[in-house]
Amino acid sequence: MSGTIIVLAVLGLIVLGAILIYNRFIKRQNVVMEAWSGIDVQLKRRHNLVPNLVETVKGYSGHEKKVLTELTELRTGSQQAAERGKQETQISQAIRNLLAVAEQYPDLKASQNFLDLQDNLDQIETEIQQARRFYNGAVRDLNILVESFPSNLIAKVFGFRVAEFFELDSAVARTVPDVKF
Repeated sequence: MSGTIIVLAVLGLIVLGAILIYNRFIKRQNVVMEAWSGIDVQLKRRHNLVPNLVETVKGYSGHEKKVLTELTELRTGSQQAAERGKQETQISQAIRNLLAVAEQYPDLKASQNFLDLQDNLDQIETEIQQARRFYNGAVRDLNILVESFPSNLIAKVFGFRVAEFFELDSAVARTVPDVKF
């Protein structure tokens, strides 16, 4: 009788431990999804700012069509989740190219509208960087849980997987663009 009670108590503790670990997975998974949502919001803010920036520069530099067209196309393509980091790297580079083009137009650099857009872009880039850090921290915590013992056993049973970090392809793209003229 006492042997049965001990076995039931041990099984009860194992089940309770599994439930607690499962709930930690759910919590970490939700934090990762929330963090991704934060990146997504900031990227959408940047995507919404890009047309204003393009239109402002276009008014001063009608012959710089290639840079403007490339940025517009990249912005459209980046709405798809696949290869998001790679596309965001290309968008960051295209924005740098656009700002380099703007350097050639003193009237544009003095335009209050352009200066406001630059300030907004600088703020958004900083917030994207912060959102990436938060997301990558949440991914790190989930990945540790997925790969650690004994939680890795629960991960295998319930199909929890390692999440991917949000990384940019080039060191240049990792920096906030210099938008001060």
